[in-house]
Amino acid sequence: MKKYLSEFIGTFWLVLGGCGSAVLAATFPAVGIGLVGVSFAFGLTVLTVAYSMGHISGAHLNPAVTIGLWAGGRIDAKEILPYIIAQVLGGIAAAGILYIIVTGNGSEIGSFAANGYGEHSPGKYSMTAAIVTELVMTCMFLLIILGSTDEKAPKGFAGLAIGLALTLIHLISIPVTNTSVNPARSISQAVFVGDWAISQLWLFIAVPIAGAVIAGMLYRYLKSE
Repeated sequence: MKKYLSEFIGTFWLVLGGCGSAVLAATFPAVGIGLVGVSFAFGLTVLTVAYSMGHISGAHLNPAVTIGLWAGGRIDAKEILPYIIAQVLGGIAAAGILYIIVTGNGSEIGSFAANGYGEHSPGKYSMTAAIVTELVMTCMFLLIILGSTDEKAPKGFAGLAIGLALTLIHLISIPVTNTSVNPARSISQAVFVGDWAISQLWLFIAVPIAGAVIAGMLYRYLKSE
């Protein structure tokens, strides 16, 4: 249970810190942090949780990461479902807190940093562009996670590499999809937005998982004798 509670708390922090910065601070009057600030916010959430709770649960914080680690031979299949449940619940809890904050001054939640494509993409990018972006970004994210946490990798730097990787991913892909690479993050925001966010949610669940599985299998091949 400690592992799953750790995943709940870690994913809670990721959604609150990352999506919270996007909703509350990205375009705050005169001193907004912009896309660069939001990108670093997501990276910092992973960086801080990796070093504070990574020794408890591995700090997956993401169903795609959990499934990718399984595909890469790092965890047992029996761990997948409880990890994912904890992650999704943690994300929804954070979105609930964020909803209370955002509406605290009478504001509507708007898009609530939900992921989308087509008319709901920040840059109006197509579904095809969204699929390619989420697939490639998640695949690279998992390769970095698997490589930096490998027993032969330099010790103590995995959290830094993973946090900076997520920052870079957001710097590239926020204009395309608002950046998912994490089904729990996507589900948490879509639950509160409803409507179009729910109807497009399939992409931000299926595609990151596919990218993660590809990365897991690819890394196993790279490591094979």
